[in-house]
Amino acid sequence: MQRWRGYEAAPGGWGRSVVTIGVFDGVHKGHQATIGHAVARARELGVKSVVVTFDPHPAEVVRPGSHPAVLTEPARKAELIEALGVDVLCVVPFTPEFSRLPAEAFVHDILVEHLHAALVVVGDNFRFGHRAAGDVALLERLGRTFGFGVEGAPLVAEAGTVFSSTYIRSCVDAGDVVAAAAALGRPHRVEGVVVRGDQRGRELGYPTANLLTHRYAAVPADGVYAARLVRRGGEPLAAAVSIGTNPTFSGRERRVEAYALDFTGDLYGERLALDFVAHLREQRTYDAIEPLVAQIAEDVERTRRAVG
Repeated sequence: MQRWRGYEAAPGGWGRSVVTIGVFDGVHKGHQATIGHAVARARELGVKSVVVTFDPHPAEVVRPGSHPAVLTEPARKAELIEALGVDVLCVVPFTPEFSRLPAEAFVHDILVEHLHAALVVVGDNFRFGHRAAGDVALLERLGRTFGFGVEGAPLVAEAGTVFSSTYIRSCVDAGDVVAAAAALGRPHRVEGVVVRGDQRGRELGYPTANLLTHRYAAVPADGVYAARLVRRGGEPLAAAVSIGTNPTFSGRERRVEAYALDFTGDLYGERLALDFVAHLREQRTYDAIEPLVAQIAEDVERTRRAVG
C-alpha cells in the first residue's frame, strides 16, 4: 500500500481511481464494509483504490478541546486499512485553512484534480467541506458535473445497534470491551510505552508494566481486565490489567498497569499493545495487603481462563 501525506502527493500521470473518504477511527465493521466496497469496485473497474483520511481529528481543529478519544492510533489505523487491500492511503493534514475549504472546492481540488476519481464510495451520513455543508446529494450532483459516480455504503448494524466510532467509544468508556470488540471485529487495543511506576506490584509478587498511553487514547473505564499483551515480534501474552488510581494505596494518578502471566523478562522502554478481552471486576479498596494479594491471584486465574 502506498502512503501519501496530502492529496498533492499524487504522482504525475496518476490514472483514475475509486476513492472513499472518512476519519475511519477504529476501522470498525462499518468502516470495513465501506472500504471493502471501494476496494472491490476498484478491482472491477481495473483502477486503484484510495482511502482519504485526516490528521489530526477534524473535531480538534473545528472545535479545539473537543478531540474525541482515539480508538486507533495512526500507525495502527494504517495497518488495518492496508489489510483490507487498499492501494493508497492518503492522509490529509486537517488544518484551519483546510477546514474552510468550500464543499465544491473540496470535490474539485481533491477528487477531480488530484485523485481523478471515477467513483466515490461514502457512508450514508457523509459530510464534507466548510461547516460540513456538503452531503451525499451534493456529491452526486458534483459527480454528474465532473464525471464521477457516487455510491453510498449503508450503515452496518447488528441487533438494532448501528456500529459507529461514537458507539464504540461509549462501550469502551463504560468498560464493556466485549461489546466494543463485537463492533470493531477485533478486541479494542490500547498502546503505550512501558515506564517506571511505583514498583509496588513487584513487592506484591506481581510485577506490572506501567503503560504511558497517548493523551487522547480510548482507555477503558477503571477496573480490572483480562487482555492479551502484544510485543513487537513476540507471541501475545495473557495479561491481567488494572486501570485506575490504586485506591488501596491512596493513588491519584490514573494508570494502566499490566501483569503478564508466565513472563519474567524486562519490558521497560518497550512499546506494547493491550488487546482487551473481558472486564473482570471494578476497582476496590482493601484494608490490608493480604486480601489484595489474594484478589490479584484470583484475577490472574480468571485472566488465564478468559484469554485461553
